[in-house]
Amino acid sequence: MTVQTPSIDTLVVGAGQAGVAMSEHLSKQGVPHLVLERSRIAERWRTGRWDSLVANGPAWHDRFPGLTFASVDPDGFASKEQVADYFVDYARKIEAPIRTGVEVLSVVRNVGRPGFTVQTSDGTYDALRVVVATGPFQRPVIPAIAPTDTPLTQVHSADYRNPEQLPPGNVLVVGAGSSGVQIADELQRAGRQVYLSVGPHDRPPRGYRGRDFCWWLGVLGEWDAEVMRPGKEHVTIAVSGARGGHTVDFRRLAHQGVILTGLTQSFEGGVARFQPDLVENIARGDENYLSLLDAADAYAARNGLELPEEPEARIIPADPACLTEPLSELDLTKANVTTILWATGYALDFRWLQVDAFDANGKPKHQRGVSKEPGVYFLGLPWLSRRGSSFIWGVWHDARHVAEHIATQRKYLAYYDTPTN
Repeated sequence: MTVQTPSIDTLVVGAGQAGVAMSEHLSKQGVPHLVLERSRIAERWRTGRWDSLVANGPAWHDRFPGLTFASVDPDGFASKEQVADYFVDYARKIEAPIRTGVEVLSVVRNVGRPGFTVQTSDGTYDALRVVVATGPFQRPVIPAIAPTDTPLTQVHSADYRNPEQLPPGNVLVVGAGSSGVQIADELQRAGRQVYLSVGPHDRPPRGYRGRDFCWWLGVLGEWDAEVMRPGKEHVTIAVSGARGGHTVDFRRLAHQGVILTGLTQSFEGGVARFQPDLVENIARGDENYLSLLDAADAYAARNGLELPEEPEARIIPADPACLTEPLSELDLTKANVTTILWATGYALDFRWLQVDAFDANGKPKHQRGVSKEPGVYFLGLPWLSRRGSSFIWGVWHDARHVAEHIATQRKYLAYYDTPTN
């Protein structure tokens, strides 16, 4: 008995924001397709984030054009469950052909015939094209400096849920991007003594002169920047929508009770050692913050915008003691640190994609999502086409470009298949 392999024109892997956006645009282009999702739609929003997480952008901004958030104020910040529900509603609205509970195990190019053989937990598929919409949050990264000879609890931000999850005692949070700073703030408010290791960062104002920073980056053209500025490769962004949204200010966080340190350098004999770069990192963050205020003021003046002045936004609090006398090391036992929380980001993991689509470092080689491997596409990655590519609204626009490319390729192939006599 012969088992027939299903044939798919375009197979989309992943049904998060990227996969749902891709499905919408493929449908608009008349491209037959199927979306495979190993869990549920937008699963990472539900179970890959901490309990109190909200979107970092306001609801009017962090959405697709075709649907607003039903129960969130446009200037408010949707909870992670509301974001997940939004994508479920959107998928239903566009009638996306999504099959959940199916994991893609491998993708291999066919030999002597077009397309790819796709092995999944639900059998084998043939696909002429494959869109990789698995997003940037694939494999949590804990640096090699993590101590291995300690009874301390160590948890990545991907596995953190709430303060009650951690054992009693103080916490060292390594990484001060959006995740690290929000978690450190939450832990301190829950009564923990928190040490926050701060590396290079940008910290835009949550709002300025009555407009959210997302609006300012939009009108200033920053979301459309196509190339990361040199030297910014390892710079994180510290921004928060928590508690209604507020500007991240590390000095205020320190005055609140969090002890800031420089970048974590090493662990040895129960002692954490830090680089002497805290003052420099805070100063560069301030420079980034003030430069955006300057750009916003110049834009408002140039365009005659009647927006309320906000001189208090330029007031920098006094330096806390941890900044004037930074710690060079911390004896974790004496400080009663029982947990190290690693807010150190993620790495891409495409081991299942066994095609010639990567550079020597394993990073996808593509132009605006169109891979060097014909028939393979990427979507949802940072800087896929611009600064906004990995954000909800940005991925929607990138998906349109990828879908148009696929539609164009299908037209060429249709011409080839048309009889010429």
